[in-house]
Amino acid sequence: MWEHMWCLVCCNKEEMQKMKNLGSIGSSGRLSTEECEDEQISKLPISTFQSKEEEIERKKTEVREKVELQLGRAEEETRRLAHIWEELEVLDDPLRKEVAIVRKKIDLAIRDLKPLGQNYQKKEKEYKEALEAFNEKNKEKSHLVTTLVELLTESERQRMKKLEELCKTIDSLSRKQ
Repeated sequence: MWEHMWCLVCCNKEEMQKMKNLGSIGSSGRLSTEECEDEQISKLPISTFQSKEEEIERKKTEVREKVELQLGRAEEETRRLAHIWEELEVLDDPLRKEVAIVRKKIDLAIRDLKPLGQNYQKKEKEYKEALEAFNEKNKEKSHLVTTLVELLTESERQRMKKLEELCKTIDSLSRKQ
């Protein structure tokens, strides 16, 4: 900006110098060098101001164009990011629902397993008690069968002994006769 202002000042000085070189305009209706310089000096701030305003407007337009370009890019990026976000949301939803459904089923299975487990333990305890009672009764039966066999064997032995004695007695009686 300072370079631009310096250029304007230098250009105006050159124009003033040219006017001086032309000489003064006489009383024949032409301007004298002094009058020309005064007019040039009074025009100088206006033209400098106008050139500065033009430069400001030009730069303002450039900046506005750059900002509009950046806004356009930002809007496009925003649209792209929104689209990606929507795709992520769609991708997440089915997975979340499926996971929730599976978790709910697991919770139901756990809830159903608890009483089944308790029932199993109860039945297993009853089975063990029944098996123990069965084995005990089976031992008792085996012992009783063994005792019965022993008693029957002893009974048979005693009866055989008695029969032998009776046979001997009958034999001895029959010999005596």
